[in-house]
Amino acid sequence: MVIKPKIRGFICTNAHPQGCAAVVAEQIQYIKGLGELGSGPKKVLVIGCSTGYGLASRITSAFGYGADTLGVCFEKAPSERKTATAGWYNTAAFHEQAKAADLYAETLNGDAFSNELKELVIEKIKAEMGQVDLVIYSLASPRRTDPATGETFKSTLKPVGQAYTTKTYDTDKDKIHDVSLEPASEEEIANTVKVMGGEDWELWLNALAEAGVLATGCKTTAYTYIGKELTWPIYGSATIGKAKEDLDRAATAINSDHADLQVDAHVSSLKALVTQASSAIPVMPLYISLIYKVMKEEGTHEGCIEQIAGLYSECLYGDSATLDEYNRYRMDGKETNDATQAKIKALWDQVTQENFHDLSDYAGYHHEFLKLFGFDVSGVDYDADVDPMVNW
Repeated sequence: MVIKPKIRGFICTNAHPQGCAAVVAEQIQYIKGLGELGSGPKKVLVIGCSTGYGLASRITSAFGYGADTLGVCFEKAPSERKTATAGWYNTAAFHEQAKAADLYAETLNGDAFSNELKELVIEKIKAEMGQVDLVIYSLASPRRTDPATGETFKSTLKPVGQAYTTKTYDTDKDKIHDVSLEPASEEEIANTVKVMGGEDWELWLNALAEAGVLATGCKTTAYTYIGKELTWPIYGSATIGKAKEDLDRAATAINSDHADLQVDAHVSSLKALVTQASSAIPVMPLYISLIYKVMKEEGTHEGCIEQIAGLYSECLYGDSATLDEYNRYRMDGKETNDATQAKIKALWDQVTQENFHDLSDYAGYHHEFLKLFGFDVSGVDYDADVDPMVNW
């Protein structure tokens, strides 16, 4: 079939296998281009391995440090009439490249929140890896079923305490407008923490430790975004912010509960980027379009692979980690420093419907959005007939 992007709201409902493969190859090439990276992980579990920061973590582990990688994702397979999800094609491309490089790579596809998948992962580690020395937690989901009770919880994107009105950009209608969000109820806050907080990260580490598949000195990190003044009302002082606080709690609990194994757990705060998750959040398309403009002009713009390569070399396996008062690794300083934020805030105050495309880098934002699904990638013939049936 000839595959063109089908965009609905903040999501693309199809993906291009060759485009996704080209994006994966581009990231692998970046990591290889860094040269010898020194000591690092050898056996890595990536929970949420198929897109964004999780995929970049898997690529960095494998092609930067030669690590064996086991990935967990929840992706839809292709059919004769429909493409797979982008994460499916990304994973297939990663497997192909790993095989060519003689690197161990296995992926389990299913609900990472479930006890069943945790058990399958443990069995796979025991049989083929022995123990893991790095666990990356990079899940993003709007809902979660509690494995103990079977109850399903849904997250909510709302402020806490009081209503909030701000500018946003409607990508469907190419329109700057105000959006008003009512404050979350206590139940909505609790549900969001249940989905996006640290409980599942803890359950993973508990299950792995109990099964004896965590190496002594194992490192683990969960990814988050904190932001600054412009995004605090929807991130910090909001339901997502409460979930982020719970991630901090979980990191402390993991370190305490598994002190006998010298487990080293940190939350890692990364910069704002176009991802399938961020595209769904009010404010973010506008904010990211503006930071791309400012940071590209400053020469400080980075994508997923640059951020994760830095996280590994500086924080996880380096001696130049930037830690905040909550013991989080901070890789977002190029975005959140006062000088850069002042430039972004100035543009934010000026931006209108009429000048949006001049003041922002929406073209860059849209390009990165399409790349998430394998589109708008240089060197790919989008008029060619391609087979959607790709497997790993």
